[in-house]
Amino acid sequence: MAAPNILSATSIYGKSAGFDLDTTTTTTLLTCASEKLYKINSIIASNNHGSSSASVTVNFNDGTRWTIASTVTVPADSTLVILGKDSPIYLEETFTIEGGASSNNMIDLIIAYEILDDA
Repeated sequence: MAAPNILSATSIYGKSAGFDLDTTTTTTLLTCASEKLYKINSIIASNNHGSSSASVTVNFNDGTRWTIASTVTVPADSTLVILGKDSPIYLEETFTIEGGASSNNMIDLIIAYEILDDA
């Protein structure tokens, strides 16, 4: 299966997904569906704890795990843009975004992405 040709896209759907991270930094958060292409526009981490910082790890996996952010500290009650719209990445089918945090239930992660299809 091949990724759709972006110039021939017949549909583009905007999506967002939220995750409450645990301490397993290789947890699969988002997997690109068959015969689709996902354009990842932003990944935002938020520390929902009022007084303690926590770190976040986010990986891109195409069969090999590549680091996007490794144990980056997010201060208490703060938000960190890990990936912004000015530097998108593409997930081809079966590619994944993985992530985790230094403490359970302290880091929320939002991934905003587009699903491109040429069917």
